[in-house]
Amino acid sequence: MTSIVEPQPTASKRPHSDSEDRGTAPLEGFQIRLRGSTAVLICIVDTSSDDDELGPSLPSNVQKKKKKRRVLPYEKLYMSALPSSSRYSKSLMHKEQLSFVTFTPSTDFLITSSTDGVVKFWKKGAVGIESVKEFRAHAGEIRAVSVSSDGRSFATAGADKTIKIFDVVTFDLLSIIQLEAPPKTMCWVHRRGASLPLLALALETVNTISIYDGRGESHTPIHVITGLHKMPVAHIVFNNVYDCAVSADEGGMVEYWRPSGSYDKPDNVFRFKSSTDLFEFKKAKSPPSSITMSPTGSQFATYSFPDRKVRVFDFLSGKLYRTYDESIDTITEMQQAGTALQKLDNIEFGRRLVVERELENASLKNKINVLFDESGNFIVYGSIHGIKVINTLTNRVAKVYGKEEPFRALNLALYQGQPQKKGVVTISMAASANPLLQEAEERDPILVSTGSGKPRFYMFTNDEDISKSARDVQNEKPKNLNAKQQIEPKPAETGTAAILHTTYGDIHIRLFPDAAPKAVENFVTHSRTGYYNNTIFHRVIRKFMIQGGDPLGDGTGGESIWHKEFEDEFSTLRHDKPYTVSMANAGPNTNGSQFFITTEKTPWLDKKHTIFGRAVQGLDVVHQIENARVGKKSEKPEEDIKILNIEVS
Repeated sequence: MTSIVEPQPTASKRPHSDSEDRGTAPLEGFQIRLRGSTAVLICIVDTSSDDDELGPSLPSNVQKKKKKRRVLPYEKLYMSALPSSSRYSKSLMHKEQLSFVTFTPSTDFLITSSTDGVVKFWKKGAVGIESVKEFRAHAGEIRAVSVSSDGRSFATAGADKTIKIFDVVTFDLLSIIQLEAPPKTMCWVHRRGASLPLLALALETVNTISIYDGRGESHTPIHVITGLHKMPVAHIVFNNVYDCAVSADEGGMVEYWRPSGSYDKPDNVFRFKSSTDLFEFKKAKSPPSSITMSPTGSQFATYSFPDRKVRVFDFLSGKLYRTYDESIDTITEMQQAGTALQKLDNIEFGRRLVVERELENASLKNKINVLFDESGNFIVYGSIHGIKVINTLTNRVAKVYGKEEPFRALNLALYQGQPQKKGVVTISMAASANPLLQEAEERDPILVSTGSGKPRFYMFTNDEDISKSARDVQNEKPKNLNAKQQIEPKPAETGTAAILHTTYGDIHIRLFPDAAPKAVENFVTHSRTGYYNNTIFHRVIRKFMIQGGDPLGDGTGGESIWHKEFEDEFSTLRHDKPYTVSMANAGPNTNGSQFFITTEKTPWLDKKHTIFGRAVQGLDVVHQIENARVGKKSEKPEEDIKILNIEVS
């Protein structure tokens, strides 16, 4: 490479020589050129030489060594802890489109949720998963879910202005928190082993963060953080290692805070925010749509819209470590240039591009997430070409799942398992070829993914023997979305079983829709719409019955689903055994919403109260409520015994 050093012309003039007129250089390394009537001496400098470098030089016949690529030690070992098959081996269903999938740390449950408010618990076994329980958690869309660091608490936030808190190990509903407005996001913010679980919650209408007692014993926040954000908070994530929460608002501002004490920024992170890259989202006008903390606590990853970039930050410094551009413009340019990860034909690329554009929909944005593997060296996220696994140290794509699968991956969950036989095993030992150690360290990793517009979740495993005809399990009755809607009266709500989730435990009830269709329809509809949620057992008489279903809580309120009293339905059923479920009334044909469960034989109630069910499980719970202490001059328990909600099937 050459550069031209051109001295400034002087005011003096001198005669031209013949050699100058011909443009030949009188000295080696120089040229004389004419500019108008002025001769200019030009020095030709060769900058390709290394003579100007300080220090000794290598011999001319010795070439410089090429820069070594970064190598992640034991990369193959880390990759072996991920599913080996690039095709999904099995898929299971909800009735509606999947929203979130979550693996619980330490307790080994998969929890899936869908847009119709249904939550399903699946237990991870030695191989695969098994269904254990299903809840109709919300009367509408589930906005956010969160699992605690110890894997024991799970919460869902619904558009119906409620938070449902579950015990993961017993897969029971513990509590319901009623809200003033629809929730935007939430996160468990207590460390493993903490005596008091804490749940941070943000509503979509305010810019504050409320901290609740995670046991659900109080509907009043323990503390409200004000002034931290100027816009509604969209995401909260907790770092268990450093006991610090990270929140981001709709404007793209990211803040650190400790969920205890003064709720200020911890002292062990960056001193000044101006020294970080946390303003990146504000500059790009692309707030994060998801934030994920690494298991090691050293990094966090984000996905943002509309720039569609994956960013990886160093947690302590707040500095940007890696950025991956998944924007439509970049994808299109790489497809046209032939440099894409996978070359697609134009028709297939066009089809996938249509799906990519649909992700701008507000209902899908917050479903996309980025995962870390257990080592923190790899990130996993869905893209137009499948689910990418990227080594952030070497900055290379290590694996792609689902290249040819018929869905666009959105929400992901990763289970990498624990060794079945415990022992102290170093990385060097695990990397060895010792068959005994390999047997001890056997895992059953699963990568679970939802799909855009799909009512299924897809599981990638180590199973290489995959049958395309058998891998999609029909565990739910499929809904025919293309069928024409017929103009018919809406069928009556009905059911054959119900579970009363109370503060004392669960009561399972068998319903009798054939014997009392209107009473069952009334009870089922009220249950599914949340009418009975947080009502109390307001009348308890020992060795007789327990009564509830009054939203006023004093025995004077409640109405039927038809907003008027409805008639009695007497059948061959009798009050000839305890645990009979009947309608309470104020006389003939005055049924509303109240009901009772008997604890003894009550034959004098026959032909006076409509029987529509019987308790079949949780009978000890019935007796606990029956024996609760009541007021001296009333039949109301001194301590409220609540019906949290009622699940009907």
